[in-house]
Amino acid sequence: MPAFEYKALDRQGKQSKGVIEADTARHARSQLRDQQLMPLDIQPVVEKESRTSGGFTLFKRKISVAELALLTRQIATLVAAGLPVEEALKAVGQQCEKDRLASMIMAVRSRVVEGYSLADSMAEFPHIFDDLYRAMVASGEQSGHLDVVLNRLADYTERRQQLKTKMAQAMIYPVVLTTVAIGVIAVLLAAVVPKVVGQFQHMGQELPWTTQLLIASSDFVQHFGLIVIGLIFVLVALFKRLMNNPAYRMKYHTVLLKMPVVGKVSKGLNTARFARTLSILSASSVPLLDGMRIASDVLQNVRVKQAVEEATARVREGTSLGSALANTKLFPAMMLYMISSGEKSGELEQMLERAADNQDREFESNVNIALGVFEPLLVVSMAGVVLFIVLAILQPILALNNMISG
Repeated sequence: MPAFEYKALDRQGKQSKGVIEADTARHARSQLRDQQLMPLDIQPVVEKESRTSGGFTLFKRKISVAELALLTRQIATLVAAGLPVEEALKAVGQQCEKDRLASMIMAVRSRVVEGYSLADSMAEFPHIFDDLYRAMVASGEQSGHLDVVLNRLADYTERRQQLKTKMAQAMIYPVVLTTVAIGVIAVLLAAVVPKVVGQFQHMGQELPWTTQLLIASSDFVQHFGLIVIGLIFVLVALFKRLMNNPAYRMKYHTVLLKMPVVGKVSKGLNTARFARTLSILSASSVPLLDGMRIASDVLQNVRVKQAVEEATARVREGTSLGSALANTKLFPAMMLYMISSGEKSGELEQMLERAADNQDREFESNVNIALGVFEPLLVVSMAGVVLFIVLAILQPILALNNMISG
């Protein structure tokens, strides 16, 4: 039975909205009238979601990783308690505080009631339940251990949320420091320096090169500062447009991997994500080739994704997973060793999980090292700029004092 989102008025004229299950929109209106409600708007949930998520929209009806983890954990708990899937979905949908979450859950339930599997029902919302999520749910349904797989999915989504939170917290200080540094220097050049240094131009003698450079920089900021800011926005928009081109995106991601510090962090992020995703899928009894295909889809770097796809083709031809990944020359030696030993010992699932844990630790270490290098460099650079400004101001003053004393 399909689910419909509705807006209606009660007897007091107060507007209410929610989700209702009905065979058709007319049936939904009839049910609302039976509840003493005057229907204003009724739309099928799936149709509304697909229209909102398709194409370019300013606001997509997505949910946060934390919300997805909570929903997954709730469904897993109810399924483990012996409730049928449709009843578990109904209970979770009724407990949701946000209307859009309740609408989505009830729409999935309506598909399950119609006879579709849970994974196929979730396919109606690909912007919420990605390929990895649906593949694991499908394997859980086929193996009869849906509750175990859902709990594993909840752990995975929670771990991903923790990683994002750590990254955000780690980036707060560098971003704030960079913004303040640029702002202070811009204010000094645009407002303070002209008032202090401008009088030196009337001294009738040649100014030191530092003062001349400072005056030129100040004039440039005053006359072209806004133009430079506008140019930066144009370059950012142009960059995003170029990234929509597969060829340019491939070149950029390839160069990114070769950069000294950023490349190591990017490579660590993608290899860690691949190892974690493949370990989760392997533990959920997803075939290796399907797992590699799905794991490649969650990678952000196009060059790494292409390498994994090439490795998948080699595995399909009979090459071992460790050898196929080694040919890409992108995965760390320790990870390759652990995967190869897991294949030989028949414990690939456990070794993939250990490799994923090791890659996560290495990635966090690389991020900390990168930030540890960036922050002192930024402080030293800002101090150098301020020192240059101070020297450029003091040199003419000292020269004037020497002239007076002479």
